[in-house]
Amino acid sequence: MKNKLMILGFGVMVTLAMVSFTTNKSENKTDQATTEGMIFTEGTFAEICAKAKKEKKNIFLDAYASWCGPCKLLKRDVFTTKTAGDFFNKNFINVAMDMEKGEGAALAPAFNVSAYPTLLILNHKGEIIGRTVGYQKAEELITFAKPYVR
Repeated sequence: MKNKLMILGFGVMVTLAMVSFTTNKSENKTDQATTEGMIFTEGTFAEICAKAKKEKKNIFLDAYASWCGPCKLLKRDVFTTKTAGDFFNKNFINVAMDMEKGEGAALAPAFNVSAYPTLLILNHKGEIIGRTVGYQKAEELITFAKPYVR
C-alpha cells in the first residue's frame, strides 16, 4: 500500500512538472511575439495621457470587449505583426482597454463606444481626434493612423 501511494505521488509530481514546463514554454513564445508586435502601455488613463504628453505622442486606443471575435483577431493577427509594431510603437502610446470592465466601463460612454472593436486616436488631453470601427488589416490600420502622427 505504501509503495502504491509513493508511485501515485511521484506520478502527480511528474504531471505537475510537465504542465508547468508547457505553460512556461508557451508564455515565452507569447513574449517573443509581442516584442516584435505592438507594445501596449498599462496604467490609469491619467497616467497614459501624461506619458503621451511627455513623449509628444498621440494615443492609439484599442477599445475592445473580452467576448468580441474581431477584437481577438486584431490582437492575434494584427497587433503582433512587425509592420504594426514598427509603426505604432514609434509613433503612438498604445493602449488596449476592455470597455466593459474597470476604468474602460467609465470611459466607454465618454468616448461613445457602442461597437467593438472601436479604434481611437486621442491627443495627450484624452480628446478623440480619430476613430474607426471594426477589424482592420495591419496596412489598413496604419493608413488610418498616419494622419495622426505628431
